[in-house]
Amino acid sequence: MTLHADLDAVLRKHLKYVDGEALDPDRPLRDLGLDSMRAIDLLFALEDTFHVVIPDELLTDHTFATGRSLQVTVDRLRRQATQPTDG
Repeated sequence: MTLHADLDAVLRKHLKYVDGEALDPDRPLRDLGLDSMRAIDLLFALEDTFHVVIPDELLTDHTFATGRSLQVTVDRLRRQATQPTDG
């Protein structure tokens, strides 16, 4: 699995230690320089770029652990945003 190009681009702007190679979707983002301050900036960038709101209950170390975990979260939120609501 590779990361979506748009997610890859957002991540690269917030990771301190990335090279020109493709990001390994399972590599811990902390290993690539994601600290708490960068994670906050990344949160806002993800919400702005993908037009989602990441709810408080998903603001966890697990969600921000890897590129894959973020991609799964963003994809799920985008699908939920496009589903019709009952009522």
